[in-house]
Amino acid sequence: MYDSITVVAPAKINLGLEVYPRRADGYHDIRSIFTTVGLFDELTVTLTDQKNSCIVECDAFRLPENNTFTSAYKAFCVLTGIDRGVRVNVKKRIPAGGGLGGGSSDASSFIQSIDSLMSTKLNTADLVSIADKVGSDVFFFTHALFADGGKRFRSFCPYAAIVGGRGEDVVQIREREDFSVLLVFPGVGVSTKEAYGLVDAEIEANGFTAQEYSLEEMFARPVREWRFANHFTAPVCAHYPQVKAALDMVRDCGADFCDMSGSGSTVFGVFEDRKKALDARNRICGFFEAVLA
Repeated sequence: MYDSITVVAPAKINLGLEVYPRRADGYHDIRSIFTTVGLFDELTVTLTDQKNSCIVECDAFRLPENNTFTSAYKAFCVLTGIDRGVRVNVKKRIPAGGGLGGGSSDASSFIQSIDSLMSTKLNTADLVSIADKVGSDVFFFTHALFADGGKRFRSFCPYAAIVGGRGEDVVQIREREDFSVLLVFPGVGVSTKEAYGLVDAEIEANGFTAQEYSLEEMFARPVREWRFANHFTAPVCAHYPQVKAALDMVRDCGADFCDMSGSGSTVFGVFEDRKKALDARNRICGFFEAVLA
């Protein structure tokens, strides 16, 4: 038995993000393709002798006392009855509040790290029950890391799924590796709560119409034929000109498809030609931070 483990926590983008009217419990149903991309945080998780303790050290910024790690740790302890302490060192590469799921991915990698370190051998149902206590995007990353014998746990491998409900319905589909993704960070944060408020106002003003196409069939087409739509994009761009400017620049650089990820603020371009993606990154870096993932 070992007492420390280092794992990756990948980012994700959304291809299409349909947001349904608010439910009675305050949540929204969604319909989207989530796919992991090659930008990730790195976590080193170490067991300690201090009981009921979860210490988090982050190289990028100071986390609040209550965060996704502490929430995941509490849920794990309640489920398993284990009270041994842990320390987490986070090398943060995924920007916070960017619509890339960084906090949720970190939580999922952390849960499966302590499961491995403490030999609790949690099954998918156990992991999903913990995810339910932490956050809606944690469901996707839990399935992504647990799939195919956990090969994505130690190193990055792509994973794609159709995600529904409030995030708990995750159905794996065939991933694709025949395109490059350019992530562009507009330098402004968009809170999830605010973004949902903008969508709610849009639905109230204009009503809701479900999209009719099959997400999986659209995903299988050439990238230049994609017609995915993110319900957050228009209202967020209307309120944040920096996001619109970044998205327009990605489009002008010749992306075969571009949109905003999640509720923002990260925008992305998908390129079938990697050289075009590199050229776009070099052009955009003079205006915004950009990463080829």
